[in-house]
Amino acid sequence: MSKTAVSTENAPKPPAKFSQAVRKGNLLQVAGQVAFDPATGAIVGDDVAGQTRQTFKNIEAVLAEAGASLADAIMVRVYLTDTAHFAPFNEVYDELIGEAPHPARTTVYVGLPGELLVEIDVLCVLD
Repeated sequence: MSKTAVSTENAPKPPAKFSQAVRKGNLLQVAGQVAFDPATGAIVGDDVAGQTRQTFKNIEAVLAEAGASLADAIMVRVYLTDTAHFAPFNEVYDELIGEAPHPARTTVYVGLPGELLVEIDVLCVLD
């Protein structure tokens, strides 16, 4: 079974040698996405809520290119830079993640480059 890279101009280009997503069989792993505008490369949003919205736009663009959606997600990993961002992140996440059953989720606190406040990667199973 071969693996296939997924790439779209509607999400930011990776800064190193990795794919926006990789599909192997019915598994699709979306690489960590952040709040970069795909056209300008600028960070969208000056708070965690705004950056989360843009990050999900980028994730949804990659998923769409692969013929998937957030409804296919079984695991979401969230990387936040500050524990104080947990509540405002959750408000946006709850609004955007869709109907139950919700994917499993892990939240980790890390350092991110520049003014980035959130990074998210997604694992999907496709039919």
